[in-house]
Amino acid sequence: MLRQVADGVLVHESEFCQSNAVVVQGGAGVLLVDPGVLGDEMACLADDLSEMGQAVVAGFSTHPHWDHLLWHPGLGAGPRYGTARCAAVVRDRLSDAGAKARVVRVMPPEIVERVPLELLGLIAGLPAGTARVPWDGPEVRIVEHQAHASGHAALLIEERGVLIAGDMLSDVLIPMLDLSGAADPIEDYLAALRLLEEMAGDVDVVIPGHGAVGEGGQVRARINQDRAYVYALRDAGAADDPRIGPSAKEGWEWVAGVHERQYAQISGRAGAGG
Repeated sequence: MLRQVADGVLVHESEFCQSNAVVVQGGAGVLLVDPGVLGDEMACLADDLSEMGQAVVAGFSTHPHWDHLLWHPGLGAGPRYGTARCAAVVRDRLSDAGAKARVVRVMPPEIVERVPLELLGLIAGLPAGTARVPWDGPEVRIVEHQAHASGHAALLIEERGVLIAGDMLSDVLIPMLDLSGAADPIEDYLAALRLLEEMAGDVDVVIPGHGAVGEGGQVRARINQDRAYVYALRDAGAADDPRIGPSAKEGWEWVAGVHERQYAQISGRAGAGG
């Protein structure tokens, strides 16, 4: 079910990891950001938009992880965009016949049969440095950074006071660093938080890739919380973060395991460097 979170901006929350598909209304139709995750949910979203008389005129994937690269035939055949780096990663990862089988292996087994992969990752990379999503609607600024994944982008809809944060600024997920390909994942993440902080004064609503939509001053609070977590990782200190402690939201206890793996990898990097 679509829920309006700002003027002309609606969210559909998936049952999988509270994933947020974002609909931005424009002149000739809608921009659809990170649709997903389950096939029946995307079909429902397509039906809801059809009943509203809204066609999907463009899509956007915030980063190159499978759950942000999905699509459904009912959503139409409009252009689907990502940053140049994001699209390059997707092309590389999906370039061989065994790619989709590898995607299936990282999915929770209970949802494999419910996730359509036929249109996975069919995105066009926008030219490097593109500042705005090309579409007939409100200006959507592309804020590219390298936190979480190569070519990750947040989207700022300034006239509507909305920040679509991709997989950052979540109330349930800790910062998940790119520990596989980044030379300096800690600094990449801190630099991304600085970028988001620069525009926080224009934001009334923040939509994370997973978790609850934040309103009012929550964008600054979430930036501060994420920065404190990354500092704790960097300094090998204890992370005093409710997303991984005893007060973690029910069903999200597994995030503590993500923290433990990140801590071990960051500590290992520091030890090797020393």
